[in-house]
This record gives sequence, C-alpha cells and structure tokens, in this order.
Amino acid sequence: MREKELTELKNALAGELHYDQTYKSLYATDASAYREMPMAVAFPKDHNDLQLLISFANRHKISLIPRTAGTSLAGQVVGAGIIVDVSRYFTGILEVNEEEKWVRVQPGVIRDELNMHLKPYGLYFGPETSTANRAMIGGMIGNNSCGSNSVIYGSTREHLIAVNAFLSDGSEVAFQALTDEQFEKKCDQSNLEGSIYKNIKSILSNPANQVQIDENFPKKSVPRRNTGYAIDLLKHCSVFEEVNEPFNFCKLIAGSEGTLAFITEAKLALQPLPKAYQALVCVHFISVYESLKGNLIALKYEPTACELMDNYILECTKGNIQQRQNRFFIKDDPQAILVVELREESEAELMKKANALIEELQQEKMGYHFPIVTGPDTKKVWELRKAGLGLLSNIPGDAKPVPVIEDTAVDVNDLPEYIRDFNEILTKHNLYCVHYAHAGSGELHLRPIINLKTQEGNELFKTILDEIAHLVKKYKGSLSGEHGDGRLRGEFIPFMIGDANYQLLKEIKNAWDPNHLFNPGKIVDTPPMNSSLRYKPGQETREFDTTMNFSQYQGILRSAELCNGSGDCRKTHLTGGTMCPSYMATKNEKDTTRARANILREVLTNSTKPNPFDSKEIKEVMDLCLSCKGCKSECPSNVDVGKLKAEWQHQYYKSNGVPFRTQLIASFTRLNKLAALMPGLYNFTFTNPITSKLAKLISGFAIERSMPLLHKHTLRSWYKKNYNPSAQKRIGAVYLFCDEFTNFNDVEIGVTTIKLLDRLGYEVRLIDHEESGRTFLSKGLLDKAKTVAKRNVDIFKSIISEETPLIGIEPSAILSFRDEYLDLAETVDLETAKKLAKNTFLIEEFLEREIKKGLITESSFSEDKKVIKFHGHCHQKALSSLVPTKRVLSLPKNYEVHMIPSGCCGMAGSFGYEKEKYEVSMNIGELVLFPTVRQQPEDVIIAANGTSCRHQIKDGTTRKALHPVEILYAALS
Repeated sequence: MREKELTELKNALAGELHYDQTYKSLYATDASAYREMPMAVAFPKDHNDLQLLISFANRHKISLIPRTAGTSLAGQVVGAGIIVDVSRYFTGILEVNEEEKWVRVQPGVIRDELNMHLKPYGLYFGPETSTANRAMIGGMIGNNSCGSNSVIYGSTREHLIAVNAFLSDGSEVAFQALTDEQFEKKCDQSNLEGSIYKNIKSILSNPANQVQIDENFPKKSVPRRNTGYAIDLLKHCSVFEEVNEPFNFCKLIAGSEGTLAFITEAKLALQPLPKAYQALVCVHFISVYESLKGNLIALKYEPTACELMDNYILECTKGNIQQRQNRFFIKDDPQAILVVELREESEAELMKKANALIEELQQEKMGYHFPIVTGPDTKKVWELRKAGLGLLSNIPGDAKPVPVIEDTAVDVNDLPEYIRDFNEILTKHNLYCVHYAHAGSGELHLRPIINLKTQEGNELFKTILDEIAHLVKKYKGSLSGEHGDGRLRGEFIPFMIGDANYQLLKEIKNAWDPNHLFNPGKIVDTPPMNSSLRYKPGQETREFDTTMNFSQYQGILRSAELCNGSGDCRKTHLTGGTMCPSYMATKNEKDTTRARANILREVLTNSTKPNPFDSKEIKEVMDLCLSCKGCKSECPSNVDVGKLKAEWQHQYYKSNGVPFRTQLIASFTRLNKLAALMPGLYNFTFTNPITSKLAKLISGFAIERSMPLLHKHTLRSWYKKNYNPSAQKRIGAVYLFCDEFTNFNDVEIGVTTIKLLDRLGYEVRLIDHEESGRTFLSKGLLDKAKTVAKRNVDIFKSIISEETPLIGIEPSAILSFRDEYLDLAETVDLETAKKLAKNTFLIEEFLEREIKKGLITESSFSEDKKVIKFHGHCHQKALSSLVPTKRVLSLPKNYEVHMIPSGCCGMAGSFGYEKEKYEVSMNIGELVLFPTVRQQPEDVIIAANGTSCRHQIKDGTTRKALHPVEILYAALS
C-alpha cells in the first residue's frame, strides 16, 4: 500500500488515521503471544467513516481488524491490515428501557461503566470478565465473553438481543429474533444480506449436517463453548427444529471475533441488580485436585461465582505492592483457594448458607481453613483474583506462563479428572502450570511456563496445544471456553469438530465476507499457530548498561517485556486508581503504560542505532508520562514506567544533550538558593503580569500557570534561629528531612510540622544534608541523582534507627529513600540503603505509628467538628498507602475524613508547568479532583500532602488545600 492512498483516506475520514511507526508498533500486539505489524490504525468517528474504510478495503484488497480495548488472548486483534479502533468515539449508551430490561450501546462502551450507568435503574449487565474495568461490549461480543459469574449469567451470547452492523459490502444490517416467516423473507432478498440467510438455511436444514454438528461439537453440558462459529446453537431454533426458539443471527455474531460483520450497535438484555447481601467463602485446600472436588460441593449451594487461585498465583501476589494488601484472608501457604461467592436477600440467610457449605466441606474432609469475607473486603479478594493474569508475567527471565491452552472447558463434573490428566501431560514435558479462574463453570485458566524465545519453546508451544486438544476432545469439551479461537486455536478446529463441520464454517465465512475483508486468519484459514509470535525463535535478549538497577528482572529490556498487554492501564477516572493519568485524560492508547512498555521493547529489541535509546518513537510515548508511579503498584505485571522513563531520558541525553528547560527544572534547588537572597524580587518577577509572562516564555512554562513563590526566609534559617525544644517530657527524637520544596516554598508547613512534633513530645533534629534529588530523577539526570542519593545515605546511615527515624513532609522527596535510592545504590551500598529505607517515613506514617503505640492520643486534640476532603499524593498511593493519613486526620474525636476518589492531580512536579502539557494537566484535574473540590462548602477543609497537588488545586479551583500537619496543629487542644 502506497502512502499516497493512505493519505487520501486520512483526509477523507472525520476521525483519524495513523500509519507512522509508533502507532503501528503500538497496535502490533494485544494481550496474546502474537505480534504482526499493521498497515495503519484508524479511529473512525461515525458510520460514514466505517463505510469509507470498508469501501477502501474492498478497493485495495486489504483487511480491517475491529478492535476495542485490545485485551484478546488468542491474537484476535492482531493483523496486517488496518486496525479499526472504536474505543475512542463509539462509546455511547444510547437507550435504556427500564420496563423491558434492555439497553442499546455502541461497541466502545466499557462493561463496568455500563453497569454504573444502569445502577440507578436497578438493572445490571451480567457477564463480567476479569478485565471488566476496561473490556468493552464490542470485544465481549466478539469473543463471547463470560467471566467469574457465568454460573448464573452465562456468556454474552445469552444477553445479546439485537445487533446493528455493516456487512463486508458496506451495507447496513440489523440482526434480531425472527419468526419463520420473517426468516423466509430475508432469504428472498437478492443482496448480500439475503445471501447469508440462504447460506445458513442451506447448511442447517441439511439433515446430514445436523447429525454431524450434534455428534462433533462440544457436548451440551459444557456451558462455555466457543469452538468455531456457534452453528450448534444457531440450529436450535424453530426454523430447523421443533422448538419455540426464534432464529437470531446474534447467536452466530457472538463469538465470531469480528470476522463476519462490523458491529456498530448492540441491544443487550439486563437483569435486576444482584441480591444485596454478599459473602465470599474462601476455602483453603492442600491440592488443586481437592479444590475441584470441593467445587462440586460448592455448586450445590447455588453460588454466583466459584473461582480458583492456585499456589503459583498466590506466590505472585506476595511480590506486588497493591496485591500484598489484598492477601489479608490467606492462612499459611495453600495449594489452592476456592472463592465461593454467595448472595442472599438477608444477612441471616446468607450466613446460614455459608455455614452449611463449610459444614459439608468439613464433613467430607475437604479444605483446612474457611474464612468468610463480607463487606468492602470482598472487593479486595476479587482484585486479588483478577490480578492473576498480569501477575503471571512477573517471573524473572525469558520463560513465562503463556496463553496457549488458556481456557479449555469441560463438563464441571469432569473437571477434577480432566485436570489430573492435563497435569500428567505437562509432567511428561517437564512443565508445570498455573491454575486459576472459573472452576464453577468447568473452565480453568491454565498457563504452562515456556520460553518462546527459543526454537524448542516455539515447537513446544504447538506440541502442548496439540496434545491438550486430544485430551479436550476425549472429554467432549471446548478448546476455548471464553477467549475464542483467534489465530491460536483456529488451526485445531478441523480436529476438534471434524473436517466436514470445519468446511461449513468456511462456507459461512465466504458467504458473509467473500473477499475476506473482516479480520481474516481468525477462526478459519488461520496461519500456523506458532508463527508471528511476539518473540522469535532464537531471539537473543539484548543487554544494556544502565545507571538504575534493573537486575530484579534481568535488565531493562526484560523489565519492559513484563508487560503482557492485559491493558490494566486503560482504566478511566470512573473505575478508579491512578494508572495512567494521561490516558484517563486523552483516551489514547499511546498514553498507556502498555504503550510505553511495548515501544521500549520494540525499539530496544530491533533498533540498529549505536544508542537504541535515541528514539523518536520512545520519546513520543514517554512525552505524557507523569512519572506518577501509579503503574509501580497498580500494574499487576510490575511494569514501573516511571523508572523506565528516567533511565530512557538519561540514555537519550547522551546523544541529544540536555534541553535548557530540563536543566532549569533540575537546578531547582540551586536556583532557589540564589533567588532566596532576594525573595521579594523573585516573587515580583513571577506575580507581575508582564515580567511573569516574559519569564515563562523564556523558560518554556505555561503562561496560564501560576508559579510557586519563595517564602521570606528558608525553613533551615527559621530552625536555626527559632527552634528550642520544649522542656516538657520527651517521648523521643526524630530527624526531619528538609526537602527542597519545603525549605524554600512551603516554609510555613515545615515550621508547623516542627511545632506539631514539639507539642506532641518529640525533639526535632534538622541536620545538613543534600536535596532529595527529585528534580534530577523526574528529568532523567541520573548521574546527579545518584550522587545525591549516595551522599544522603552516607549522611543518615549511622544516625537513623527505629528509635530515631527519618521523617519527611513532601511525599515525592522522602519516598525516594524507599524507591529510587535503592535503584541507584551500588551493590556494596544496597543493604545500607535498604536499612535506612525501613526507618524512613512520611510524617503521617510516623504519627500513625506513634498513635498505635498509644503515645499520641485524641486527648491532645480539639473536640470541634470538622469535615475534611483529602487528596492523596501519587507516590504515597504507589509506595505506601493513604490509610495512615486518614487515620491521623481522624484522630481528633469529631473530625470526619473523606478520601477524594481522584487519581493523579495532574501537576506531577514540573509536568503541569510545561507549556505543551498544561492542557493535559488541567484535563486530568478536571476528571475528579477539581469538580469534587468545587462542590465542597467553604467550611469543608481541603487537604493534600503534596506540594504539586496543593498548587494544582489552587490553580484549578482557587481553593487553598492544607497539608495534614497544618490541620492537626490547628486541632491541638
């Protein structure tokens, strides 16, 4: 395809078309093992754009690959044609019919956000994938997604009432339930729509075809079956059998993976909201086999979900910051945990059922620990279970759990023996497997650990699928239970359902899509399943000398390769979390954690430059990374893009030099020292409209942005001149880290901190030390950051202990001791740095510790009533927790503290000051933080412990946010 034709198409579209290397690389992979470079990526804005794309594709004999969130595990949205991403513009919830319980939506609507919209109506869309906070309805239809609650809600197919779509000739069609007479009228049409009805009539009215379908498709007691096109279900209608079920092509569309038609709208059946009372019985077992036997007992109690986690998954959760907090219910090291969800209309009924289940399990001598989890804690359990997919990628090295036999499904009664046979096959190949997910539906997610970078691993990838296919067929199961055939399992469909049935599938594809325009090479006519993989056989992993330590995952490239594409970073502000703030604002795949890891992997693997980091593609995707650290804790695969970005910047500067503005920002402390000699002149410069505008233009800062001003003196000078420890009884002493932001700008907060600690009985020691190095870290000047880090570790190592800890006011500064300082430390200094990190605390963490010891009590504080709305700093969320701040602010007896459900504020150090990022910065603030603050009455206290956060709140809302120490000091009685 010549660039001229693509340019003409781009100019004709109301939406967007990209064919640069960056976008093509971003869309070359999904969450599967596959990689294929597309020709272009389109973001159609309306129906006219889709027709233009279909016409263009027909004219030039190229393919269109429909895509939503890109979380497919069988390579469904990877292909050489034009990727058509509908996740940006086709996002409308068009109509809700409360009485008839249905909703009309466009394919880019996110499943969880749909249910947020439906909740006021008392309605609910049932199927729930583990990716439900980013998975979209179009993708769920394409893959016929099920999820954890399929034991009661079934798959997406059962909820699909009607579909509007484009056929491959560009004609618009509507599929819905038809009477026999309506069906015959469709067959009489002399167009493509008529042809597909005639084709299916010819196939399914043939008695020989009916027999071979019944004999060779998965048995009907397997509820999760996504093998090929669902002709076994489609023939079960009044046109072909003596039943009351009307004909509806939606049964075929669901699970067709975008190979038959391009969906523009779907009508979905809804259910009433789930029963109000929920409990999770988290049964601990000594073996996976025992857990599957226990699963059969659990199913007698009509659970709404039965989900398994094996010991490999549970081990992975130990190493993830966020998931460690979700392990509260786990005792010892079980080989498997079965999470049985029960729901009832009353708490009494719920507990009766839960206890009856436990009693029967104990009678059968199954399980050894039976915690019942209720209330908000249930969400933590499900987060732990859902994180499994991403956590599996955390294993250091090149061997990874691969999605190859990801979702085989059998009759649930066959599951224990099937898994036993399954593991015997793996043992024969010296492999072991992780087991997790949908035990209640007869489907476990099973991932053997294989190194696909080797020829042996590549061949084993196919061998394992081949042998497991024979085992699945033995049990008359489905090779795919919910993730689809794609290009992974398509090669085995002829074996699974027989050549004759496979030919019927090909006939259907040819009737609907004669030119194989829509997503070719999926389900039928697939290429070999071990071709076009993300990693090539014999591929060597390049090694790079880095300033930061990436040895935990064996180098920077493998640290990027941790990303398996599961798309957890495509969260929105509605679903919560911090990762990734720029994506939340732009909704552009380019701004996800996944994109940054993918491009880094692509470039570092394939670049022929002497310095591979000198890359405009990496620069483009890193541009809007705020280094918020959200991914460090929220990415289940532990992809730390903040760290990767810092190292990339450092390496990039070696070829391109350090820009003026970067030098200016990094020199924050040095410049402030000079400006502090004449703070009045500095403040006048940045408050006077003329000089302020000129200074911002020269420095590259946003004219609209206010600048942080200098205090009339520094915190250090105040301390030397004014601090005299009180004579009252001393509890202990602390060392205060005088960070560069508090020392020059937020001096009053620093003074208040010292006064608060003094009043509470702590001597505050402030010694000479280096700045935190945060400005160097944020701009990638790692040599300078490393020098600062080493110097600070050397200064504090001999004086900081559990009895005399190091505490800090600004999260981004003090938490660098627990994060980047460890990554920058030389091997000989690492243990020293770790020891120091253990005794380094945010001021709120320290105060909480002392409260727990009973050394600080509510008696020291006022009994006035106050309401506080607190916005937490990103680094605190990622590296610590907001809980200490909430507990500390709640210490005064009548203080009511609410956490603002915001992610990043959008400022992120210098990010929000830079002129080209100002708009994105403010858009991030407008997602949750600004509207929430504006809604608060004047007597509600706004709190934020980050200097950037407070500045952003002021600029975005004109409200002044207080640091928690200011609130506590004012509350002293």
